[in-house]
Amino acid sequence: MGLIDDLKVKAQGLIRGNEQAIKDGIEKTGDFVDSKTGGKYAGHVDKVQDGASTFVDNANGTPNEKPAGEVVPPVEKAP
Repeated sequence: MGLIDDLKVKAQGLIRGNEQAIKDGIEKTGDFVDSKTGGKYAGHVDKVQDGASTFVDNANGTPNEKPAGEVVPPVEKAP
């Protein structure tokens, strides 16, 4: 397994079970940026918030699916 795959599996493990807390943090951070900039970049901040939330949603793959590093390939039968 390559370094990128290893990091992806670790990120999925950290995200799994904490999705709502992470999304709440994304929302609060965007609101903080908006308050400090007077809403000048609100459209850009909203786009980043949406993208980050989508990333969190997609980081887990399909429900009940094990991360790639935990999948055991099927055993082939000898002829």
